[in-house]
Amino acid sequence: MTDGRPSLVSVVMATNRISEYLVEALESMAAQHRQPVELIVVVNGMPDAEPVTTAVRTIVPTALVLTLPDANVSTARNLGIARAKGEYVAFLDDDDRWHRDRLALQAAALDAAPEAVASYCGMRVIDEAGSVLVEADQAQVDRQGIARRATGIIGPNLLVRRAPLDQVGGFHPAFTQAEDLDLVLRLAQLGEFIFVEGALVDYRAHAESVTRRHRELVRSIDQVLLVHRAAAAERGDRELAGALSESLRKNRRFAWWRALRSARADLRRGKPGGAAREIAWALRVAPTGLVDGMFRHTRLGGSAVRSGEAGGR
Repeated sequence: MTDGRPSLVSVVMATNRISEYLVEALESMAAQHRQPVELIVVVNGMPDAEPVTTAVRTIVPTALVLTLPDANVSTARNLGIARAKGEYVAFLDDDDRWHRDRLALQAAALDAAPEAVASYCGMRVIDEAGSVLVEADQAQVDRQGIARRATGIIGPNLLVRRAPLDQVGGFHPAFTQAEDLDLVLRLAQLGEFIFVEGALVDYRAHAESVTRRHRELVRSIDQVLLVHRAAAAERGDRELAGALSESLRKNRRFAWWRALRSARADLRRGKPGGAAREIAWALRVAPTGLVDGMFRHTRLGGSAVRSGEAGGR
C-alpha cells in the first residue's frame, strides 16, 4: 500500500504455445477486482509470436509482450520479473484460471503482514472442461511444513513480495520442472508465507500439461530436494534437513502412484510391455516408495492418497 493507494500487482505469464485455454486464463486475470494490475507475457521458443501477441492484446490491450527465441520457463519468467514494476508478483499459466477476488485477497493478506514474504491460496484441480477433479485442501503451514510439502504451494497459487523475490534471484534457470518448488523453498528461508482461504485458483490438468510427464517431474523434484537438503545439512539445520528427507520419501511414493496408474492404463489399452516398463522405472528410481506408500496407506486409512500424493506437482 502506497499513500493509501493499492500497490501495483505484476502478473507474469510465460508461454510457448497457443493454448486453447489462453483466452479463459487472460479473462480471469482481466476480471480481477484488485487494481492496478499489469500483465507481462513472455513468449519463449515460438518461431512466430504474433498469434499469442494478438490474443493477449485483444483481452488486455495494455499488456507488455516480450519474446525469447529459445529459453526455458524459468528464464522466461525471470525476464518477465525483471520488467515488472509491481510490489507484488503473481504467475499465471496459460491454462489456469483465477477467481475474481484472488489478487485482492492475497494482496490484502500481504498488506496486513509486512514481514511476510508471500501469500498462497486454496487451489482446485480441474479438467479440460473445467469440472473439479480435486477440491482445494491447502492449509497454513510453517517453514518445515513447506519443506515437507504438507500443503500445495506452487507457482499458480503464489503471490510474492517483489523484494524477497529479487533477493533470491527469481527462478533458477537450471530447473525446467519443479522450478516453483525450488523458488518456494528458497523464499521460505526468508520469512513467513500467509495462507488465504478459499478456492481462488483453478489448476488445470489436461493432456498437454507438463505435470503429465511424470518421470521428468519425479527426477526434477528429487534434484531440487537433494540440493536443498544438502544445503540445510551444511548449515547444521537438522530440522529442515529432516523435513526435506520426508519430502523425498513423499516423492518416491508419488513415483509409484503415477507408475501404477500409468501401468493400469497401459493394461487397459492392451499394452503389457508399457505397463512393465512403468513398473521397472519405479523399481529403479524409487525402490522403497511402494512399501512406504502401502504402509502409509494402511496407517492413515487411505487418506494419504486422496490426491495421489499430489504434493509432487
